[in-house]
Amino acid sequence: MSISALINPEIIISTLGTIGVITIIFLETGAFFGFFFPGDTLLFTAGFLSIHGYVSLPVLLIGACIAAIVGDTVGYAFGKKIGPALFTKENSIFFDKKHITRAQAFYEVYGKKTIIFARFLPVIRTFAPILAGVGNMEYRTFFIFNVIGACLWTWSMLLLGFAFGSVIPNPDRYIIPVIVVIIIISALPALREIFKKRKDIH
Repeated sequence: MSISALINPEIIISTLGTIGVITIIFLETGAFFGFFFPGDTLLFTAGFLSIHGYVSLPVLLIGACIAAIVGDTVGYAFGKKIGPALFTKENSIFFDKKHITRAQAFYEVYGKKTIIFARFLPVIRTFAPILAGVGNMEYRTFFIFNVIGACLWTWSMLLLGFAFGSVIPNPDRYIIPVIVVIIIISALPALREIFKKRKDIH
C-alpha cells in the first residue's frame, strides 16, 4: 500500500477494515513516525462507514480507545527511555525537530492537560506522550489523563461520524467538507485555551 493510500481514510477502511483502523490509531499515537496518519478523519470516516457495514462500530469504540491508550503509553515509555537525546536527534524522513518544539510549546501552555487536549491536534498528539516521558511526568497522572483523552477523542470522532451518516440524506456528497469542519471544531477548545493563556501572560 502506498503512502498516499495510507493517509486516505476511505482506502484504509475499505482495504484493512476494523483491525486496520485500530492498528493505525495505535501507530499514530505510539510511534514517533506515525504522525502523518489521519487519526481524526480516519475515526470520523470509520464511524460514518460503519452504517454501511465496512467496520464494526461497537468493536471500534472499544478497540480504538484501547489502541489510543496503549499507543500513548508506548510513546511515554519511549520518551522516558530516550530522554534529552531526542532533542539532539538529526532530522530525517520520519522525524523533524519542529514537531517536538510544537509539542513542547503546547506543554508550556497546558501543563498536564496537554495529554487530553493534544488528542484533538494532529502531530502534537503523537509527540505529547513522548515529551511526558522525557519530562518524567508521574505515570499515574499520565495514565489518568491518557485514558480520559483517549476515550473523549476516539468516541467523539466515531459517534459524530455515525450520527452524520444516520441523519443526513446522501451523506456521501458532504463527507469531505464535514470532515474539515470536524477537525476545526475539535481543535477549538485547545486553541481557545492557548489564546486565553497568552492573553493572561501579556
